[in-house]
This record gives sequence, C-alpha cells and structure tokens, in this order.
Amino acid sequence: MASVPVPENPSSSIVERVTDFISEHKKTIAIAAAAVAVAGVGVAYYASSSKPPSSGGAGETGKREKKKKTGSRGAKKGGKKASDADGPILEERKPKVEESKEEDYDKLSSEEIAALPAEERSKVATSLKARGNTAYQERDFAGAADLYTRAIQVSPTPEPVFYSNRAACYVNMSPPQLEKVVEDCNAALALDPKYVKAINRRAMAHEGLGQLQESLRDFTAAAILDRFQNQTTANAVERVLKALSTDKAEKIMKEREPRLPSFTFISAYFAAFRPRPHPTLPENPSQGDRTLLLALEALDAADYAHAVTLINESLEQGISFDQGRAEALNLRGTFKFLMGEIAGAKADLEESVKVDPTFTQSLVKIASVHMEQGDPKAAFDAFTQAENINPKDPDIWYHRGQVLFIMNEFKDAAANYTASSELDEAFVFSHIQLAVAQYKMGELAKSMATFRKTLRLFPNKSEPSNYYGELLLDQGRFEDAVEKFDKAIEVEKTKTPPNVLPLVNRGLALYQWKQDIGAAERCCNEALRIDPECEAAVATLAQLSLQQNKITEAMKMFERQAELARSEPELVNALTYQYATSAQIDFTKTYPDTAAQLGAIAQGMMAGQ
Repeated sequence: MASVPVPENPSSSIVERVTDFISEHKKTIAIAAAAVAVAGVGVAYYASSSKPPSSGGAGETGKREKKKKTGSRGAKKGGKKASDADGPILEERKPKVEESKEEDYDKLSSEEIAALPAEERSKVATSLKARGNTAYQERDFAGAADLYTRAIQVSPTPEPVFYSNRAACYVNMSPPQLEKVVEDCNAALALDPKYVKAINRRAMAHEGLGQLQESLRDFTAAAILDRFQNQTTANAVERVLKALSTDKAEKIMKEREPRLPSFTFISAYFAAFRPRPHPTLPENPSQGDRTLLLALEALDAADYAHAVTLINESLEQGISFDQGRAEALNLRGTFKFLMGEIAGAKADLEESVKVDPTFTQSLVKIASVHMEQGDPKAAFDAFTQAENINPKDPDIWYHRGQVLFIMNEFKDAAANYTASSELDEAFVFSHIQLAVAQYKMGELAKSMATFRKTLRLFPNKSEPSNYYGELLLDQGRFEDAVEKFDKAIEVEKTKTPPNVLPLVNRGLALYQWKQDIGAAERCCNEALRIDPECEAAVATLAQLSLQQNKITEAMKMFERQAELARSEPELVNALTYQYATSAQIDFTKTYPDTAAQLGAIAQGMMAGQ
C-alpha cells in the first residue's frame, strides 16, 4: 500500500504498520505457526514479503531424486528452463537394457510386447524412455512425446516420470499444448502426489492458460514441499499472487456498486479540511436551496448517508444561486471521490469551479483526484491555480504539504504545513503533520518538541496523543505509546460515535510490546463494535488470527478487508493475503502429513536468518 499522510487516511497507516511488522518478523512467525500447521508459514513467508520478487523463471527444477522411498522429491535451484538451448533437464534413470537390443523392441507388436514377462516389459519401457530423453535433448519434442507414450503403453506399472517427461514435450511444442501438460501432470501426481517437478510443470501450464488460482495453488505446494529453498518457485508464487490479486481487484472495482467507506474513514477525510460557514440562502429560496441546507446540516452531524441523499436531491431539485450550486457540486464530488467514483468526482469538482471560480476548496480536491490518478504535475497545477485565487487559504498549503509528504519531499511538506499553521493556528492537523514530517527527516528532537507543543495547544483533542503515540511506537517506546493511546481513547469517549483508531493502535502496541494477542484482539473487536467497517481493525484482526493459525477466521477477515477496500491498491493488498491463505489451506488438505514436519522446516529457516 502506498504511504498516506496520517490525517488523510489514518487507517491506511495502521494497516501498513501491521504488514511491516509481520514482514520484518516473518521467519519468527513462521516458526510459531509451523509448530501447529503449514498455513501460517506460507502466508507469513510470501504474502507479507517486503522484498520485491527477484528475476527468475517459474519452472527451474533440478533432477528428481532417484529413490522412490523418499516421498517428496525436491527441486534444485538453477535447473534448465524449457526455453534453454537443450531444453529442461528430464528425469533420468540408467537404462536396464543393453543399447544393442533397442531396435529389437521396435519390431514387436503391441500384442507381442503385452505377452512379455513384466520384467521384460519394464526393460522395454525404460529403453523407450531413454530414447525419448535423447530425442528431447535433440529438440525433437514430437518424437520424444511419441516415445514416452509408447513407454506408458508398454510399462507393466504406471510410472509418473513418463507422464511428467511427456508433459515437458508438450510445453515445448509450438504452440505449447498446455491442456495436455495439465492432463499428464495430473496423471503423474495421481501416482506420486509429492512429485515436485510435475507440480511445477502443472503450475506453469495453469499460469499459461490464465488459471491463476490453480497456478498459485501448485506453486505454493511446490514451495512448501521444497522447504522454501527454491528461490525460483518462491518468485513464481509472488509473481502469480500479484497477477491474480491485481486482475481480480480490477474486475471487482469495475463491477462494484459505489458505496460509502467506513465512518472512521469519512470522518478523517472531512476533518482534514477546515470548517466553513454555510452559504446564506437567498431571500426566496428554492426547494433545492432548502434541501442543500439540510444536506450541510446532516454533514455537520456526521450523518453521512443522509447527507449524500440530500445533496443529490438538492441538485435534482435545482439550486437557485451560484454559490449554493458550487457548494453542492463540491460536496457531491467529494462523496463520489470517497466512494471511488474518480471520474464522476472530477467532473463535479470541475463544474463547481466553473460555477464559482473563487471556490478554492474544489481546486484543492481536484488536486487530490489528480493524485489518485497518478498525475502529481496536474495536482500541483491545481494548487497553483488555487493559490493565485486566494494565497491566504490555509487549506491550500496544508493539502499541498500532504501531496509533498506522499512524494517523500518532507522538507517542502514541512514548509507548507508551517505556512498553513501561520495562516490558521487553530487547525490541529497542520501541527501534527509538521511533527510527522520532521520525524521523517530524522529531526527527532524537533518532532517530539512539536508534538509536545501540539498537546498543549489542543488538550481536548485526541489526535495529538494518538499520532504522537504512533511515533513512539515506531521508536519501540511501547509503554509511552500505550499511555498516549489510552489518553486518546479517553478523549474519544466523550464523542458520539468515537474515533476508534486509538483503540486499534493500542492493540497493535500491546501485540508488538508484550505479544499479547488476546489484548490486541479485544481492542480491535471493541473498535469493530463501534465502527463495524473500520478497515484498520479488520486488517489487524486478520493478521492476529493468522499468527495463531486460526486460518478460517483469518480468511473471513481478509475477505471482509477486501469488501471494505476503497481503492484498487487497498483491494490488491487484501486479496493478496486472501489468496495466499486460501492456497495454503488447499495445501493442508492435500498434504496433511507435511504439517507435522514444518516445525523442523521453520527451525531450519530461523537457523539461516
């Protein structure tokens, strides 16, 4: 998830901290989860990875172990790919027949071969397989596939290696016959479920067919069976997981009906703008004028659903004066932005400026839309236009600081926050964000001093204590952080409904400080009781469930997090965890015996940390 300044989207910052903590401690977490079952290992190891995937193909596996007794057949790093000049390394067995007799077998009919003793038929099959390997290395894939087919037909007992090698031929044909690859790998795995090379080949075929969920399932299984030692397979898991989550998120966003995000999110967004007086209605107001006033009153009362309905009605009824119409378009565009209707939001906000060219708040929000669309230059142009109209509007400076903060331009962001506070010292978030920017620049003493000053200036607001606690938590000062979160919680108790983010922060702090998962869960559950759609609480509970190997509960939370995600990047993040968890639940069902071995695997991972 992209880093977002604290007051703009505070829940995002909490979700990021949860993910970062899991990522930094993923091997320790893997050991704890592995003692119970496999699912916790994989999710912690892959979905929480903070490192970008390194380059490498998906199917680079080494020679299969020769002893069938060993069960799981590992894969070496650096095996050849199908695209290499001499093709991938196939499964090798030393032929049990003399080369001089190979031609004799070609003269036998199927009936004659079937009449041979089993031992003799095994020799024929082994000879055919050896010749298939030679043909394969000579890139005669059709000829090799035919030889493997004959080996399958004459062998007295089914051999998974024959099917797997024929699948390799189908991979390299032009065009690749991926459906046949899946069929042959299915046959090989029916004979030997832990045949890693066949699992990898099927995974690649599923990926080529666009069957990403099936591909992820197979690559995940191969990675775990290889004890997380094959980096190529690990890269494949991350690649397919990213593609699957991104593709699914794009489809969901296109089909999803617009809806308001959580109360906590909406409140945080509107709190980032200074309150303004309502427009004065004309002497003879229209019905639309009066409905606009009702919408603004609903907004003041934090009755957001009612405010949306009323603002839409006011515009449908018709507003008689320009200032009121600009205000209504601004508010409708704002709600569209919050619901993820970016194009519609932009159109309304631009129309607001056309109706009232002096309405700088609409320009500031247009800048936010440009940032959502990934166009910072257009965002800064909108800020400049607003500044030319009213350079003394403190919101322009504050929100430009926010954009600079997102771009990691912390020095320039701090200058804008300072300018915003100089124009209006009574706005708490300018002070908070200045302190955060100073912290990001490494100016710890200045940052702490700014926070202490802010606490004195705003003793009845929870935000200074809450965000000061976040910085203390980042420094590992857990006890001090919890004290600040407790203070913020007490202040919020006086509000109806309260902001629940200090509760979530307190839970996260107790988890990181004392590994007190129970206390962390109680905090998050209380937050959800107050605000059932608080994404930060859902995301934290999902991770806590995962660490306790409560896989079913974790899946429910990841699904809920996906439902609540407002933007496509947030949805991709939630789906990443959801699909990673699902793939490993499938693994535990397919390979229940492996779970008992994972404690030793995780201990080995820790030894290499």
